[in-house]
Amino acid sequence: MTTTAELQAIVGAATDGIWGPRSKAALLSRFRNPQAALIQPTDLAGAATAIGCSILQITAIWKVESNGRGFDAAGRPKMLYERHKFHRFTGGRFSPAPFSQSVYGGYTRDADRNGVPDAWDRLSEAIATGMVDAAFMSASWGAFQIMGEWWDELGYQSAVDMALSTVTGEAAQLDMLVRYIRHHRLEDEVKAITSNPESCRRFAAAYNGPRYERNKYHQKLAKEIRA
Repeated sequence: MTTTAELQAIVGAATDGIWGPRSKAALLSRFRNPQAALIQPTDLAGAATAIGCSILQITAIWKVESNGRGFDAAGRPKMLYERHKFHRFTGGRFSPAPFSQSVYGGYTRDADRNGVPDAWDRLSEAIATGMVDAAFMSASWGAFQIMGEWWDELGYQSAVDMALSTVTGEAAQLDMLVRYIRHHRLEDEVKAITSNPESCRRFAAAYNGPRYERNKYHQKLAKEIRA
């Protein structure tokens, strides 16, 4: 279990065990990497080999999931905080709160106009409860938005370690996708992706969940194959 003081040490904050504004600032700084290396054709080729699919198929997933980028404008890995996940991981002990709710949703960009994406605000608020691992498990990380709750199954040392891996560059984020696909045995679903949206449904449902039709995920994948 990751303690608040341990996380403070990781992000370069004073290790007093009290998570406040300075610790949050250190977190935001630690997760910023404006010079992060972008995805390269060799990275996509390596991922395709690991999965056993074509470069075109893995590239289609990359484009649909990341919109061509694994980092935001501030140089931080893309991240989405899921308040309902934190509620579940902590047994609702902190609900209702902006960072902990029993229901899905509540996504905003910068509602308080403090210049920090609300996902990072919510993550920091969750960390402040002392439930560090639950906080990081409740966020999806990187270009492929993979939940931190999978850290153990995907071979990371902790949910924090998994999150930090996405800061190093887009290749590490792609590696996370490969780990996820192989762990869940989705290789055949990936290899089935073609320019026909019907062929993309199996992967879309397995990866994007039951809302995939609403998001037209299968159609987006097919469109990228045709592009």
